[in-house]
Amino acid sequence: MRLSLPFAALAATLLSLSPALAADPKPLRIGVLNDQSGIYADMAGPGSVIAAKMAVEDFGGSVLGRPVEIIAGDHQNKPDVGSAIVTRWIDEDGVDVIADIPTSSVLLAVQEIGRTKNKLVLASTGGSSDFTGKACAPTGIHWTYDTYALAAGTGASLAKDGPWFFITADYAFGTALERDTAKAVEKGGGKVVGSVKHPQGTADFSSFLLQGQGSGAKLIAFANAGSDTVNAIKQANEFGIPQSGIKLAGLYLHITDIHAIGLQTAQGLILTQGFYWDLNDETRAWSKRFYERHKAMPTMGQAGTYSAILHYLKAVKAAGTTDTATVAAQMKATPVDDFFSHGGRIREDGRMVHDLYLLQVKTPAEQKYPWDYLKLIRTIPGDEAFRPLAEGGCPLVRQHAAN
Repeated sequence: MRLSLPFAALAATLLSLSPALAADPKPLRIGVLNDQSGIYADMAGPGSVIAAKMAVEDFGGSVLGRPVEIIAGDHQNKPDVGSAIVTRWIDEDGVDVIADIPTSSVLLAVQEIGRTKNKLVLASTGGSSDFTGKACAPTGIHWTYDTYALAAGTGASLAKDGPWFFITADYAFGTALERDTAKAVEKGGGKVVGSVKHPQGTADFSSFLLQGQGSGAKLIAFANAGSDTVNAIKQANEFGIPQSGIKLAGLYLHITDIHAIGLQTAQGLILTQGFYWDLNDETRAWSKRFYERHKAMPTMGQAGTYSAILHYLKAVKAAGTTDTATVAAQMKATPVDDFFSHGGRIREDGRMVHDLYLLQVKTPAEQKYPWDYLKLIRTIPGDEAFRPLAEGGCPLVRQHAAN
């Protein structure tokens, strides 16, 4: 049968379009899960979403012919809320990767969902070292820092400035941070004389500060985060604790916390960071771009979210697939190379090993321009900063050794 010319032309057009019709038009979706409006919003929150979108834009906006979309979720610092969001994202919305995830109790819950549903979990702001220890998963990668690294930096450097007393947030992150820091202090020849736990979102720290002041400690360490740390340090200064000869240590501080506390109060504090915006020309260039959108300099967690997502997209392109196991292997086989880290590497337990930085808060007289808050004391090599692979108790490491 001979086709009419119009029909033949239409058939030819459809045939020419068939490769495009056969291609997968679905977007590659990455979910940024964090606290969007609560006590951890400044360290992660909308800023991490902006950082994630910047990573996608800098990569080119698409990979393997698929547009890349960033979606955001507010876990409200509740594991059940975070788990429900992630489950819906994966089952109904086609999300392939979960990123950021502050609040370690939420992070560890999401780790199990990623393991079960075979989806990558790229942790940046969440900090428990258990994520790459006893709770490690082949789908979990820890990017920016962890509680062991904070302890190896701040805890080890101030070990002998005690005796120490901990004021600790009563949840997974605080518990892990106190545990890891106490070990670092004792290993460094220091002494811990006590600790007290407080609820998340505490407004009045007076009773906890009085316990620390009466414990015989010479250093009170805050194993908490976000506005809890900001409020505790402000109130300690209002009560005259530093003036009485007792040092303060914020074990988990961000640049936004220093901004909130103010240099007059925060000056002299020691902190450990996975990133600081004013380290070099590369970090300054990216951070100024971020500032144009967010009107605040990036925290280490926000910068880490950018870096983790960019590395993921590079791995997808190199592997030619979004298959979770293949992409994870590609990410681990490829050194990290961006402003966040040059030469960072991902171990089999999921820990991304890179340099950390021990910094001190400047005095008001030392500040030269806005957000010029920190000065570098020393760079901590990644192998020194992060827990040795064999000591974390990760089942993947034992399995790898057996094989």
